[in-house]
Amino acid sequence: MPATTHALPPNAATVEVAVRWSDMDAYGHVNNVQYLRYLEEARVYAFHEWFGQERSLLEDGVLVARTEIDYLAPMTFNYEPALVTLWCSRISGAAFDIAYVVGQRGSNLTFARAESTLVTYELSKGRPRRIAEHERAAMEVVLGDPLPLRSHKDRR
Repeated sequence: MPATTHALPPNAATVEVAVRWSDMDAYGHVNNVQYLRYLEEARVYAFHEWFGQERSLLEDGVLVARTEIDYLAPMTFNYEPALVTLWCSRISGAAFDIAYVVGQRGSNLTFARAESTLVTYELSKGRPRRIAEHERAAMEVVLGDPLPLRSHKDRR
């Protein structure tokens, strides 16, 4: 089973996410769709940490445009929470990428690696907007290298 081999940025956030019995599939491991929920929950808590309470990026408007997941090992139920470590891996004018490594407390395995592209969005006008300077500054603090996902073979 794969161990965590990617160097994690020092300012990455790590969020504990409960693994529920209902997350299991017929094979006794976490169903693939649940990983998307783990990433979402971790992202909500990380954004609160990164952007603070006063002006939440979630309230200002952000949409998930893409998520890609490499499943590396099956996670089974064992009462320990999943640990999702995440950081910003790319920033552009109106979009940014978040990289994720999914592990579990008490294990050195990496169960999944993932990346989401998010677009800052002006909710009242129904269109993308430029990333604000205070948002860019917060993202730069947690900026790190992108993950080597399987689809990125041509980038390596």
